[in-house]
Amino acid sequence: MLQFITHPSENMTILEEIENVVAGGCKWVQLRMKDADKEEIKAVARKAKEICKKNDVILVIDDYADIAKELELDGVHLGKKDMPVDEARKLLGEEFIIGATANSFEDIEALRHTDIDYIGLGPFRFTSTKKNLSPVIGIEGYAEIMRRKAESSINIPIVAIGGICYDDINDIMDTGINGIAVSGSLINAENMTEETKRMISLLESIIDKRLNF
Repeated sequence: MLQFITHPSENMTILEEIENVVAGGCKWVQLRMKDADKEEIKAVARKAKEICKKNDVILVIDDYADIAKELELDGVHLGKKDMPVDEARKLLGEEFIIGATANSFEDIEALRHTDIDYIGLGPFRFTSTKKNLSPVIGIEGYAEIMRRKAESSINIPIVAIGGICYDDINDIMDTGINGIAVSGSLINAENMTEETKRMISLLESIIDKRLNF
């Protein structure tokens, strides 16, 4: 699974970013507009929803469960300082996707009894798209966290995030991670659509090997 997270860029608008990754086959977009006001976010979200719905793409919004409900998006991703998961689930109901951020195994353990659909675990390495960055995890950190997660019988899907590029994917997926979330490595690619296709092709081959092992 490849998740794309939007980020403001001098090269293109956020909607152009979404169009590019969708053209490359990406089926999951997280609309992230940290420094924008709510009306601007809603205006972009409405247009993003049109693009995603037409292409059968999941669209979740970062932070704003109320916008997800108002605009009938697919769900919300909640950071550690955002609305509590239980409160978001009460607001949204069972039909919406809720993802949550974790930076450690202890964070995952704290989330295990909440009603979430996936966890974004990071950062893998330093990334300029995230302010107030938590300590980087790296390959060894992911391997250790996934080992402890298996030992604890925690079954929540885990998506790696934070400065990930194509050459990292094999090593990260080898730790048992369920998917990859990317932003800068696609936005800054020479051809965003082609790089999306390349990443998805690699991820699909890795998942196929897992299923046929």
